[in-house]
Amino acid sequence: DSDPVFLAKDSPALQLLQKVRDEAHRFAVTYQRKRRKKKTLQSELLDIHGIGPKTAKTLLGEFGSVAKVKEADEKALAEVVGPAKAETVAGYYDGPEAAAPSEAK
Repeated sequence: DSDPVFLAKDSPALQLLQKVRDEAHRFAVTYQRKRRKKKTLQSELLDIHGIGPKTAKTLLGEFGSVAKVKEADEKALAEVVGPAKAETVAGYYDGPEAAAPSEAK
């Protein structure tokens, strides 16, 4: 039917349709936000044993990117996340670099 159906603004049928529409929209937006949040939290920092989402978020907030975290020295990392986690992060990034030249030979 090409003719629109007009419902009075105080009609219970219109109110029901509006509530269904609003709930469907809320559900869809919540789902998309959840997916986006999961995607953005995937970081190379989470691959480091002992570094969780909170520490990764702190490091990214302070340094801005994973590349800058890699470049940071252990002292700078320790100021942000403490000496134990700084040693873990620095060891993770120093380990592959130290192993790479020997593998190339």
